[in-house]
Amino acid sequence: MADESSTRTVTVTGTGTAEAPPDLLTLSVGVECRRAGVGAAYADAGTASVAVSGALRQYGVADADIRTSGLNVRPELVWRDGEGQHVAGYVASSMLTVRVRQMAAASAVIAAVVEAGGDDVRLNGLELGFADESAVLARARAAAWQDAAAAAEQYAALASATLGAVVSVAERPLAAGPVPVARLERAVAADAITVEAGHASLGASVTVVWELQA
Repeated sequence: MADESSTRTVTVTGTGTAEAPPDLLTLSVGVECRRAGVGAAYADAGTASVAVSGALRQYGVADADIRTSGLNVRPELVWRDGEGQHVAGYVASSMLTVRVRQMAAASAVIAAVVEAGGDDVRLNGLELGFADESAVLARARAAAWQDAAAAAEQYAALASATLGAVVSVAERPLAAGPVPVARLERAVAADAITVEAGHASLGASVTVVWELQA
């Protein structure tokens, strides 16, 4: 039986990416109301949130794809010389995270949200992604494997050896990179915003250990 300590190996980490048109847009919508009284601020923020949610549902966004978070009511303080801080009013805010699954309707959904919320609505960002990442991730993993195998073949050749059996395989987390964001374009004539989805990508990294054969 061969002594395992004498077995020569080569360890290589490969990375790969795969792109596809996204089929999921995650929209972050804020509602922020400034009013003289705390009750008015809270009530108006609730009214605006209901209006925004209603507009989303009119475009077929399911209840499960609308999530409310970050409810906050706070005083708005101002500084006056010689008097110190004074309460100038109150701000009530909340956040909606919305998943839009019909990419073709994204521009219309955003316009409906802005119209429903009026001056109290805030668009905090868009992210592109996939409702099911498995197919794209599988292609990224295949690309990562091919990258690792090519490098391992080269190292084996440099060592006057050939690749033997695979000893171990470990998937490695990729370092966080830029989040793919939908591109916004303003049409001057219509003064509207359109979403150009383009492509989104997923990455994979794999570390593989091969035996080296003489």
